[in-house]
Amino acid sequence: MQPGAHTRVAAGIDTRRGGVRASPGVGLHRDFEFTPLDDGSDPDDWRPESRFALVTDPDADMAVIAEQIGVGDTIPLHRHVVDEVVFYLSGEVEVRLGDKTYAVGSGDIVVIPAGVAHSQRNTGDSAAEIRAVFPSTRLDIEYLERNPAPGTEGDAPQPPFVIDSRTGEVTPLTRD
Repeated sequence: MQPGAHTRVAAGIDTRRGGVRASPGVGLHRDFEFTPLDDGSDPDDWRPESRFALVTDPDADMAVIAEQIGVGDTIPLHRHVVDEVVFYLSGEVEVRLGDKTYAVGSGDIVVIPAGVAHSQRNTGDSAAEIRAVFPSTRLDIEYLERNPAPGTEGDAPQPPFVIDSRTGEVTPLTRD
């Protein structure tokens, strides 16, 4: 997972909590390095027509997944221990949230509370572009369904795991 290019824009003054201190610069991220989802690195999420980029900032405890969902591709049913907000930039997508399904498209925003099972399927005739925002640089996922990579069709979903979006380290998800 390669973070997108970013530029330090400006430094400012932070006056929260009654103090004054120099704040970190604002991160501007663009020109993402999209990676295909067909290399088999995630045996539960094989989507040969889709591409993604992981965006993190050294000064914010947040992560963004920029994604181009290929025609007919589905992000498998999964859940997270943190909230997620998805912005739909283009395309036609069917979003499953728990036991409900919604048709969404360009300009729509879906807020997914922590623990809610969700999936997305591109129902249009061109790639759908989204941005998924997480309030942490540690991204967890528990697959409930899979898009199996070739040769793994009979396997169960892998155990839940956490990806540190800054280092790329993958560890098992432990729940307190």
